[in-house]
Amino acid sequence: MQLDFHYYATYAAAYLAGYSHEESMAVCYSAQFVDECTKVYLKGIKAPLSAATTQLQAELADARTDLLGLQDITRIWASFHFLPRDLYRNPQVRCSRAYRRKYRLICGPNGELAADTVRLAKGKSLEAAGIAMHVIADTWAHQYFAGTPSLVINNISGHFYEIIPYDDGRIEERRVKFNHNPTTADDLEKGEYTNTLLQISETSPMNLGHGRAGHFPDYSFARYRYLPAWADYNEVVKDNPADYTLAFAQMIYALKYLRGASEEFEVDKYDMDAMAPYMDEIQSILCKRQADACAGWKAFGEKLSGCVIDDFDVNRYRDEYLNAADSSKNDTVIGRFVLGAMAQKSMVTNRIYKSGNRMAGYSIDLDKIHFKGIKDYAKLLQEKEDDQ
Repeated sequence: MQLDFHYYATYAAAYLAGYSHEESMAVCYSAQFVDECTKVYLKGIKAPLSAATTQLQAELADARTDLLGLQDITRIWASFHFLPRDLYRNPQVRCSRAYRRKYRLICGPNGELAADTVRLAKGKSLEAAGIAMHVIADTWAHQYFAGTPSLVINNISGHFYEIIPYDDGRIEERRVKFNHNPTTADDLEKGEYTNTLLQISETSPMNLGHGRAGHFPDYSFARYRYLPAWADYNEVVKDNPADYTLAFAQMIYALKYLRGASEEFEVDKYDMDAMAPYMDEIQSILCKRQADACAGWKAFGEKLSGCVIDDFDVNRYRDEYLNAADSSKNDTVIGRFVLGAMAQKSMVTNRIYKSGNRMAGYSIDLDKIHFKGIKDYAKLLQEKEDDQ
């Protein structure tokens, strides 16, 4: 998903869940900040680098592809953008143990980790709620891809077709054309999109997430079918308007839980009632063929609250954090985000590790040893050795 959904649509979901305008702004800011919080940014404000929630293309280009480097990539992308649906699933194809571990990192909604993500934010800050909403939303947009470099899981073939319905009932299917020029904008009318260059190395960062399909899976209007290797080349059909509708309804349900309106959070539950009065308007935004739906979601959110939604500014709270005393940094917007991000990364890495999967590195129960967040691989490994 992109800025339009993570920021403006998240604002609308928070407001429909009962949050005030100011609270909704805090939630949606942190939801979008997940896509901005790189190690480069954190280094610039002297914040813990372990709180990174994404990586720049330049960072990925320079990333190590040895064991430690791949584990660092997986910790970030599996924790925040490609949350695994089932860490114990049996793949549909016969494969080695190494590939079975990769298949278990495939993203999807309504898994145990999705529930853990929302429950982790309960009783925490609005920033933690925003992080959880980003993760939940991406489980819908990014399903069938994995937050670890893998050609087998994330590659696409020439059999990749966009499904385009028309108002008169006609349905057109056309083969999606991909190019590898990062300076070229996606051309929705011609069905031409930019993606990463094919690398035959299984663990190349080019094969991370849905890079091989470019931004296309992030568009709310997108409907497509393709043949992923992990499904034994059985065709998979993806309907983003339907999935994004469920994502929005699930966010409202989750946010109501986080603000105390319900005692339990369960997967596969959606607050469709809150959406019902606005369903036609929401569907018109989701289904419109456009690369950027910010204007539609912004207008919808402002109509709901009667307040102006400020445009996202990645540096809005930078000076607040920089100028705060060390003892007060945790009380700033970025400080609360950092704590929430470290808790989320720690939780997901710990669950992956406990499942017997080492692809995100070693982890430990952070609550028991009073860590505030995930530490680097070497520190975690040392803790493990000290316990033996």
